[in-house]
Amino acid sequence: MIVMIRYAFKANEKKSAKAYGLALRISRKNSTIVCRAINRRSLENGKKFLQDLINKKRSIDGKYYTKTATEILKIVESAEKNAEFKGLDTSKLIIHASAHKGFTFIRPRNLKRSGEKRKISNIQIVLST
Repeated sequence: MIVMIRYAFKANEKKSAKAYGLALRISRKNSTIVCRAINRRSLENGKKFLQDLINKKRSIDGKYYTKTATEILKIVESAEKNAEFKGLDTSKLIIHASAHKGFTFIRPRNLKRSGEKRKISNIQIVLST
């Protein structure tokens, strides 16, 4: 079964590169905050910002969001490699990031107790000139 993914940001296919993080075990709320922080930044600036969040040199409203930043950084690096494969100039690329709600599943517990709700999010990264 092939699943077609619609991206929130529509870009020219020849001048952009895409990457999609499906079913990541990070909070949608935290991923939305981090995506808004790196949105419309250059590729170098966005990667440096995410690395500073991971190393706890920079924060967003007093929080570091290390788990979310590591997952988003992996997707940004994947999109960068896709851009290099297409032959795009990586110094001129701008990040367009968005986070979307994934499915919610309940972690099973023993008989009398109900399980915990686990949330999953999907991340879309588009690099365009």
